[in-house]
Amino acid sequence: MTSWWLDELRTAGAEHLDPAYVAGYDAKAQVDPTDDIDTLRSHGLNETSTVVDLGAGTGSFTLAAARIAGSVIAVDPSPAMLARLRHRLTTEQAVNVTAIEAGFLSYRHTGEPADFAYSRNALHQLPDLWKVVALRQVAALLRPGGIFRLRDLVLDAAPDQLETTIEAWMARAVEDPAQGYTATDLAEHLRSEFSTFTWLLEPMLEQTGFEIVEREVRASIYAAYTCRRR
Repeated sequence: MTSWWLDELRTAGAEHLDPAYVAGYDAKAQVDPTDDIDTLRSHGLNETSTVVDLGAGTGSFTLAAARIAGSVIAVDPSPAMLARLRHRLTTEQAVNVTAIEAGFLSYRHTGEPADFAYSRNALHQLPDLWKVVALRQVAALLRPGGIFRLRDLVLDAAPDQLETTIEAWMARAVEDPAQGYTATDLAEHLRSEFSTFTWLLEPMLEQTGFEIVEREVRASIYAAYTCRRR
């Protein structure tokens, strides 16, 4: 690690380091990994597969993948998130999961290359330069032909559509912060986190060794990519 390397805890969002916030995270985020699991199964996810979940959070995808895969490595820089994840692993007796306190940049994969990597709503914690570094490291941990499933908040809009796209997104916010993300939450995301544009992220993926094989964008803000490591 070099002297100019980014400290991912500084960009992870203070709320993600707060045990009180993490306790209510699952109800707020309402993550359903079903579509992502189905997508990965269509690309060969099975009982022999190794999966790396980057930005694993409280483990919703990790636990779903562990029911199918041979092994899952859950990576997150937040001690509070990992504490919640490890509690869930113990409760569900998910013995094929290894939880590691690290981020995109600090995780060091060991052993055989992974078959699959996954990330949901975590890459936007990094500025664009560091997204490129992170994506290059994701490609390096995968075997050739391995699959990376990426979900994130990515703006699918031209520069002159920015204001109308964001206003439409914020108009769909919920009012109860315990049940989802409010307009205040979304505004804070825009001010302090690093969502990028599809027309920037897609070349990043291609330049770091991926072929985009599936692409879906909902409401000009929620993007999902299935990428194959070349």
